[in-house]
Amino acid sequence: MEHQINEEIRDKEVRLIDAGGEQLGIMSAQKALEVAIERGMDLVKIAPQAQPPVCRIMDYGKFRFEQAKREKEARKNQRVMEIKEIRLSPGIDVNDLNVKVGHARRFLKGGDKVKVSVRFRGREVTHSSIGLELLKRFAEQCSEFGTIEKQPKLEGRHMHMFLAPIKKEK
Repeated sequence: MEHQINEEIRDKEVRLIDAGGEQLGIMSAQKALEVAIERGMDLVKIAPQAQPPVCRIMDYGKFRFEQAKREKEARKNQRVMEIKEIRLSPGIDVNDLNVKVGHARRFLKGGDKVKVSVRFRGREVTHSSIGLELLKRFAEQCSEFGTIEKQPKLEGRHMHMFLAPIKKEK
């Protein structure tokens, strides 16, 4: 939100608040600007929708700096969660499955969601129960790092399941 400052304020009268938060009353915008300049600060319109608009005397440069600092701090604490995909086939061997489980565990430890999909080729789709068992076994092996977010679901020739990382207690 961009604030109007000093000469940009065109209202006839404004409610003025000083730097300490004390109300100085309603006065003309010109008089309020003179008071702000006299104190060596800026006049900033903080509530334009009020009747009359509310203006505050403050060091606008310092205010902007503090605001930018708070936003940067908020962004630092955010983490974008990615979805990593692991593809399996119904006839996967035990060791190959263990390797894929290892990858999924690493992704879940890192805080990412994992989409596990089984692709059926040819007539394999008639035995979709094999894929379902495979996904359940996969989820069981990853259970210490993640939980099932979406249950296995068959869509065409693919069966998908989503795993989400377990939230850590802080």
